[in-house]
Amino acid sequence: STSNKVLFEAIYEEGENISLIDTLVRIAADKLSLSSDEVRSYLKSDAGGAEIENDINNGRRKYSISGVPFFIIGSEGNDQLPYAMSGAQSPNTFLRTFATVLEEKDE
Repeated sequence: STSNKVLFEAIYEEGENISLIDTLVRIAADKLSLSSDEVRSYLKSDAGGAEIENDINNGRRKYSISGVPFFIIGSEGNDQLPYAMSGAQSPNTFLRTFATVLEEKDE
């Protein structure tokens, strides 16, 4: 989604700290054209909390997630199950996994 892309870029390309409400409000207003007041109000409330807890619990069950970091790697629209890796991984492990996912996508 657009919001996922914007947040990914903010974290990994722009070095933003998205754990800060002010940062999220600015990103939402500047990049997603959302109302600053509405975003701030939403983030300060408990709205969406139950949905987030549900998503976390579903991920734990679906992928047997028991700790962090935990990585799920796959291509969108692919019928194959994604790759899941728990714990710190070497750069080579990520490169091999990315290469495998790209090969599967081309098949």
